[in-house]
Amino acid sequence: MADELSFNLDFSPEPERAVDVSPLVRRIVAANAGPFTFKGTCSYIVGRGEVAVLDPGPASQPHLDQILASVAGERVAAIVVTHTHCDHSPGARILQEATGAPIVGCGPHRRSRPLGEGESDSMEGSGDLTYAPDREMREGDVVEGAGWTLEALATPGHTANHLSFRLAEEKALFSGDHVMGWSTTIVAPPDGSMADFMASLEKLRGRDEVIYWPGHGDAVHDPQRLVRALIHHRRQREASILGRVRAGDRTTAQIVQAIYQGLNPALVGAARLSVFAHLEDLMGQGRVTTDGPPQVDGEYRPA
Repeated sequence: MADELSFNLDFSPEPERAVDVSPLVRRIVAANAGPFTFKGTCSYIVGRGEVAVLDPGPASQPHLDQILASVAGERVAAIVVTHTHCDHSPGARILQEATGAPIVGCGPHRRSRPLGEGESDSMEGSGDLTYAPDREMREGDVVEGAGWTLEALATPGHTANHLSFRLAEEKALFSGDHVMGWSTTIVAPPDGSMADFMASLEKLRGRDEVIYWPGHGDAVHDPQRLVRALIHHRRQREASILGRVRAGDRTTAQIVQAIYQGLNPALVGAARLSVFAHLEDLMGQGRVTTDGPPQVDGEYRPA
């Protein structure tokens, strides 16, 4: 039997308070709770004495003040960013101004594919277009300090530039928004790519990390089980979407209405984008077609 999705929805952190969650990791949850962020964005302080701050979060002065208070008397050796969404990376610039630490991690914001004619960014306003790292990290690159090592793992899909980071000393993975602790990840073209996302999930299958620290939600304590369940869930959703197209549904709106039962109205737009990501992937597999380039408002039919 396939593993079932299991998330800790009882996660109730106190916003803007640093909590020791492991010998090397402190977590501060930003006060930006919402339908796309759950209880808020998780920022992490890695190490003791000489530290890295991972995903410093939105451009929120109270959040950055809490990070700075939490590392008082310590040296920030690096500001590490998993991806360039506005709830994760804008705080890096403010933190750098206060500490002088270099910004490292993912490269500048970019799309998974070129923007099609007449197409706008799928998550307009979500990308941090001003982000510019001092050092762009790639697969296998390392940033380290006293007692800790963070190794970059390329996990595109949620965004084209998404990185996860392995903390070797604790066999842990900072999974950003690639694997979250409260929900499946939104994949929204042209910024995101379902084909890349699925390949990145497969890449995690069989690795030896024993815990994930996600960008939203609580720790994932059985990550391999969740990764298997996420892959299975996405394959089931792909089959459902293909089935609806073969049954005569032609638009993302029709498909969402058919397969998303009891959906929060605030998430309908995100669901349409997720369906669109699957349709784009199905086109790449030669199983679905449309007239012209794929668009979220296009009409689709079996190939």
